[in-house]
Amino acid sequence: MSDSKDNYVKVLFRFHSNVLDQETVETMWAIIVDENKGLYKLDSIPFYAPLVATDDIVFAEFDEQEQMLTYRKTVEYSGNSTIQVALMDKTMDINNIRDLFKELGCVSEGATDKYFSMEIPSSVDYKIIKEKLDSLEMQEIIGYAELCLSINHQQ
Repeated sequence: MSDSKDNYVKVLFRFHSNVLDQETVETMWAIIVDENKGLYKLDSIPFYAPLVATDDIVFAEFDEQEQMLTYRKTVEYSGNSTIQVALMDKTMDINNIRDLFKELGCVSEGATDKYFSMEIPSSVDYKIIKEKLDSLEMQEIIGYAELCLSINHQQ
């Protein structure tokens, strides 16, 4: 987070997670774009929230029941994508896998020592990333899911 802490808020996302197979809540940091209009730019890599990615501009409003800012819809897509990666080969160090993708231009956040969420920036060629993901999956080192695949990366 590069801006001043005053420019940040937490936004709550409530959704059904196919990974966890349950109703799930996730909070993410966002930069205030226009508080009066309820516009916020996501500054976190989603772990489970589907169809959103870092730098997307979302509309959120205070929800009385949740008692916090709550996501309502995505207003502008960043072109970034989010991939979930689970380590299948327990002999591997997950940080080595994360470093491999970091060298290809993708940042990630670890949830556990067996699971991380990765951002594919809009400027990165997803074909190269997908080839590496598919190769690691075929070797049964990882499993992965395309949580949010931008139009840029669907080509």
